[in-house]
Amino acid sequence: MGQRILVVDDEPDLLELVRVNLGQAGFAVETAETGAQALDHVRRQAPDLIILDLMLPDVSGIEVCKRVRAEADTAEIPILMLTAKADEVDRVVGLELGADDYVTKPFSPRELTLRVRAILRRRQPAEAATPVLERAALRLDPERHRCFVDEAEVELTAKEFSLLRELMSRPGRVMTREQLLDDVWGADIAVTTRTIDTHLKRLREKLGAASHLIETVRGVGYRFAE
Repeated sequence: MGQRILVVDDEPDLLELVRVNLGQAGFAVETAETGAQALDHVRRQAPDLIILDLMLPDVSGIEVCKRVRAEADTAEIPILMLTAKADEVDRVVGLELGADDYVTKPFSPRELTLRVRAILRRRQPAEAATPVLERAALRLDPERHRCFVDEAEVELTAKEFSLLRELMSRPGRVMTREQLLDDVWGADIAVTTRTIDTHLKRLREKLGAASHLIETVRGVGYRFAE
């Protein structure tokens, strides 16, 4: 199961939209429709990130943010504020209270997913070393940015290397083109999903004898052999 996201909003349709999109991106999503429910969720099991609406029917999002930040056990939980209040003063107040980011409605579900990923990446320990990934004749060294097939080094572009790393780090898991696009190209929304097919075709050609390890799942996306 992926990292846990708590989404707090009093609009059921919006909750479902965010839940589905974050779920497809690999996150475990919980929802709450009131500030009180949100605080109860946080006390029972702290999520990895909170997406928080400012205008809630009971306890305001501002107050929820204050209470989360006031408790030692929850003070470091990242908070992304999601609200229809677009005035600069509201944005400033939210960020001064400790919000990590601020997204206004209406919003792009893909942009929201990218912002969630960016916040969580920033929270990861900088000193954590990335392990060398190996499968059959293929070896990928993310720290040194080197790839080998049967001990012979293969020259990959930055995007090809990133695609291979994303797939190898999740063996057996099917990744959609949209997921790979989000993970590798990030906020560059001008890129289309056809770009994934083009890059993976070239990547397979370069991998030669190890190309079969990247499997196509028709109608869905790609998977690295388990």
